[in-house]
Amino acid sequence: MRRLRRLLWISLASLLLLGALGAGGLSFYQASLDRDIARLPAALPTSEAEERQRPQPKPGLGETWLLVGTDRRADEATTGDRAKEALWRPGSQRTDTIMLAHLSEDRKHAAVVSIPRDSWVDIPGHGRAKINAAFSWGGPPLLIKTVERLTGVRVHHYAAIDFKGFAAAVDAVDGVEVEVARTVRDTNSGVTWTAGRHHLDGERALRFVRQRYNLPGGDFDRIKRQQALLKALSDRVLSADTLTDPVKVDRLLRAVTASITVDDRVTLDLLRGRLLDLARLDSSSFFTMPTKGTGMEGAQSVVYLDERKSRALSEALRTDRARDYVKRRGPGNSVDTVR
Repeated sequence: MRRLRRLLWISLASLLLLGALGAGGLSFYQASLDRDIARLPAALPTSEAEERQRPQPKPGLGETWLLVGTDRRADEATTGDRAKEALWRPGSQRTDTIMLAHLSEDRKHAAVVSIPRDSWVDIPGHGRAKINAAFSWGGPPLLIKTVERLTGVRVHHYAAIDFKGFAAAVDAVDGVEVEVARTVRDTNSGVTWTAGRHHLDGERALRFVRQRYNLPGGDFDRIKRQQALLKALSDRVLSADTLTDPVKVDRLLRAVTASITVDDRVTLDLLRGRLLDLARLDSSSFFTMPTKGTGMEGAQSVVYLDERKSRALSEALRTDRARDYVKRRGPGNSVDTVR
């Protein structure tokens, strides 16, 4: 019933936009949105030699996206329309957020797995280093190659957004709601998050997901905040309050298409289809790639992945059995309430 209601709301929103734009206007509007999307040629491996080294495609096992959040270390915009002339330059930026998002073949379950940015891994052609260095050294292609070799999971599509673009999406839907378990002060920004529910606009959302100082779990707790905000935004986007308001829908579409960078196989129709898929979901699960703890490699503080447990989680994504994994191992990260 919940899925039916969401689909009805999306259908109603589409009809409202159709009525407002008219046939010719709709075509122009869609073309305008499509032009705003920045597409990165060769983000995914293209040569036969590279393809042979990738996890091979197996139809009927769902679809996996690599989602990346950038930390804006470049002087210019690094994702979205403004970055079309310089989508990536060596050493210009690092990935603050790395997530594998798997959508089940029946489109009823989504599993999101965050890989800590300081994970100490093998980077093809470079040896062992922090995983976010792969993006700095070789951009999306090297990061995708690194993640695929680490997990054995084939990446079907790539999407990146900088935090400013994420903030714009939050503002487009008039903010989101998050729940904080206990009062904590961000000693870096000076913001105090009191225990309880918070309504976040775009700027406060940025502060929320950027905090890592004074959180008990440091970066691990920040990962949960990132996941909580992603879920809160998804819920807000799929709410009746958003989908029945053509102005709000337009603001959201404009904010997302102007801020996102994707691989060149992603079309506007594909993005629209994935929105409908999200509306059909019965459940979603959030995980952090299992770790053994932190340590030092030279002067670097790093995260060591638990290879055995990480293989089990990766296998669940690779074989489209994330729901079975949840039944056996538990629900993963709780993102309804975070530290």
